[in-house]
Amino acid sequence: MCRVLEPVPVIREARDPREDRGALSSVPAAGNRRATPMPAQLKFFHGPMDCGKSTLALQIDHNHARQGRHGMLLVRYDRSGGAAITTRVGLARAAIELGDDTDIRLLVREHWAAGRAVDYLIVDEAGFLTAAHVDQLAELADDSHVDVYCFGLATDFRTELLPGAKRLFELADETVPVHVEVLCWCGRPGRLNARVVDGRVVREGDTVVVADTLAADHGTAGGTGAGGGDDAASATGVEPEVHYQVLCRTHHRRGDLGTAAGRGQLALELP
Repeated sequence: MCRVLEPVPVIREARDPREDRGALSSVPAAGNRRATPMPAQLKFFHGPMDCGKSTLALQIDHNHARQGRHGMLLVRYDRSGGAAITTRVGLARAAIELGDDTDIRLLVREHWAAGRAVDYLIVDEAGFLTAAHVDQLAELADDSHVDVYCFGLATDFRTELLPGAKRLFELADETVPVHVEVLCWCGRPGRLNARVVDGRVVREGDTVVVADTLAADHGTAGGTGAGGGDDAASATGVEPEVHYQVLCRTHHRRGDLGTAAGRGQLALELP
């Protein structure tokens, strides 16, 4: 008669999960990730003018705030000329204007010292930040676990990378094109921002000139002229009209504003 032997259970000694695990000692144990702070991210949302970057910035701020998170809104050279994030669809929020010598880390620490939480930052017109500003944002994300969301142009009117955008492309955890399609007057996707002074495309001048797109549609240039406009002003005594227009690469290169097509009407280019 055969006797069936029951398997003998193996008793393993329980080990403290905090015990050093050699080469893997810095890796959180499975299921224990809540014991370490959630990593923050530095993100850069970029695109040409008119694609809705500022609107997206305020929407992300709204989404975070309704979940109980506390943020700070920062801006560098808003189209309004003031300390605010404004959009072409009528939304606006007060913001802190950043200067060349502003230390964003100190701004956040001052809020903390006053007992106000800062869980995330919304930074509009981030292409115009200095490289030092971007380094400070990266430090806040890495060392203080503050999420940073940047929005702005990638290139200037000469199609050259803006200083803030360049550094963000180098350091950001994620760079995200804003996919609201902007059209050139010819119907192709608009990619580049042309500076228009008195009806012509200029390619020299200051990097920063605050003005809006298609001044004729808004009744005003929305800013002051510089970089090609100053000479015209000194010669005629009349402040030049400055605005921006989004063009495809072909027409930006040619300086072709498509004025013959008529405002608001796309032209069909035939071969």
